[in-house]
Amino acid sequence: MMLPGLIYLLINNYMPLAGLVIAFKRVNFTTGIFKSPWAGLANFEFLFKTKDALTITRNTLMYNFAFIIVNTVMGVLIAILISEIRAKKAKTLYQSSVLLPFLMSYVIVSYIVFAFLSGDNGMLNNSILPALGIKEINWYAQAKYWPFIIILVNFWKSVGYGVLIYIAGIAGIDSSYYEAASLDGANKLTQVWHITLPALIPSIVTLTLLSIGRIFYSDFSLFYQVPMNSGMLYETTQTIDTYVYRGLLTLGNVSMSSAAGFYQSCVGFVLVMLSNLIVKKVSPENALF
Repeated sequence: MMLPGLIYLLINNYMPLAGLVIAFKRVNFTTGIFKSPWAGLANFEFLFKTKDALTITRNTLMYNFAFIIVNTVMGVLIAILISEIRAKKAKTLYQSSVLLPFLMSYVIVSYIVFAFLSGDNGMLNNSILPALGIKEINWYAQAKYWPFIIILVNFWKSVGYGVLIYIAGIAGIDSSYYEAASLDGANKLTQVWHITLPALIPSIVTLTLLSIGRIFYSDFSLFYQVPMNSGMLYETTQTIDTYVYRGLLTLGNVSMSSAAGFYQSCVGFVLVMLSNLIVKKVSPENALF
């Protein structure tokens, strides 16, 4: 019974590890990967010696920190609200509320962002801003607005996954705790603070550690397609992934791209281990391992 799963892991997870050698070579496909000359750490200079190194690293880290905080706080809040709706037997509203985040995540990236921000036909420029007496804004030419747009779009696209996990965690809480708290005079806010949130801590820690593991990665569609690859927005939308992709298109250097991916994976692994160690010191029962 284990054999199909083991074969899958071997083919998809372990055999490709041999390709890591690309990060340390000047790949020449006429001679093959393993016969190509060694480059040592020269490929990693592509990330560290460029004038954009500070910008892409800052953007990647700061956005991911913001995503973790916003999605965690809002995810827990939405899960609690939906659970309260369910508790009041509003079944139809509850079901639609659970499905809403997933509907949002598929629609927003492909259409709604451009439908809102388009200079000629966008809802903001043609309907909302004129009604407020505000001049039209060329959204795809002004970088200062995009940190807020990126965070909002990521929240809209990603919050549904965490919401369902938190709802499952809330559903597993023994209702007798709430009944006892209610008899003792605790209001809803007090019950949430002393019963619901402590019960959700393991789920919050797990999702946070998983997010930290990819803190040096970025959602490519979010940072490349949503801003329409506008060069005027690079200051606030350029991340390690989009920089490497554009570098690959320009230079065609597979080795540099491989080095960037290897670097991101190593940093993510170290951060997960350190974060889990901290959690283990503070609250051993909530650590992953």
